[in-house]
Amino acid sequence: MKNVLSEKQQYLVTLAAMEAKGNLGGLEHVLDNALDHALTLNEAKEVFSYLYAYTGFPRSLNALGVLERVVQQRHDSDKPIVEGRDASPLSADYDALSQGTAVQTALRGGKPFCYSFAPAIDYYLKAHLFGDIFARDILTHAERELATVSALAAIEGAEPQLRAHVSGARNMGVTDNELHAIGDVLAQTVGDMEAYRVRKAVSTCFQESFTDVRPIENMIFPKGEPNTAYAKYFIGNSYLAPLLTEDLPLSNVTFEPGCRNNWHIHHKCVQILICVGGEGWYQEWGKPAQKLHSGDVIRIPAEVKHWHGATVHSWFQHIATSVQKGEDASNEWLEPVTDEEYAHLESDVK
Repeated sequence: MKNVLSEKQQYLVTLAAMEAKGNLGGLEHVLDNALDHALTLNEAKEVFSYLYAYTGFPRSLNALGVLERVVQQRHDSDKPIVEGRDASPLSADYDALSQGTAVQTALRGGKPFCYSFAPAIDYYLKAHLFGDIFARDILTHAERELATVSALAAIEGAEPQLRAHVSGARNMGVTDNELHAIGDVLAQTVGDMEAYRVRKAVSTCFQESFTDVRPIENMIFPKGEPNTAYAKYFIGNSYLAPLLTEDLPLSNVTFEPGCRNNWHIHHKCVQILICVGGEGWYQEWGKPAQKLHSGDVIRIPAEVKHWHGATVHSWFQHIATSVQKGEDASNEWLEPVTDEEYAHLESDVK
């Protein structure tokens, strides 16, 4: 794949994110290719050993286990392995705390840092991570930060650390073009959510406008097929995946960003929406719109005029089912939610 990142850098980005996600199946294939083309065995060992500081020993050890298996398979099939050089020995008077403090200060753009609330963590960061580990010159500081940014992009809830390490990567020599390219690599090799997180972090750090749409995190239910039968009642594209068709019909509906259905009424029928991914809107006639997130459950009484759909910046999924309250239940489709109404909704929450 064509990218501003070198082949080695692309493999570091991909392996780090897969390690952080625990994608062991993906790791095996990528590692075999990396050892063929871009990484030495010691470089592969180093990236997984290093990442334990950010992803924990379980992820690190699991990834190293996959690497060990790949190495054995290559030995068994007589595929070559380039071992590469080991880390240079440190001098007898090497001071990990002093050196680590200097590295951490450089990472922060020359700003000293002391985590006084938890002095033990402050010491571990300086002496062990930035002192002992960063001193291992199998990987450069810039390569370590590329791996760190990629790994943090694969971890939900690590956005503050991700933004900090985007800045740190710049300070360690990773170029702006290389940082922008991480998202492209992750989108092709790991996932849309990981690419979205790193692109958002890079845009925030560079004070750029950010227009990427948020994908659905950990999609559980299928997206389904284009919802062509009801397309005339929707603005934008939606997708339908029937889950149950007998007794209690149950379907997963997926809305692309900006997609919403028309105002409508369920006659003699109560509808239940179970939100399972992304961000959306629900609004009843005459009432303010309600922002929807995964885990929200909406009960729509019969005869109530309403609409629902995605936000402009996110895909959205909900499971829909209905309970009839009488014979001759039906849907009455009404006017669309205009672009002006919808834009006003979005502007209200910015």
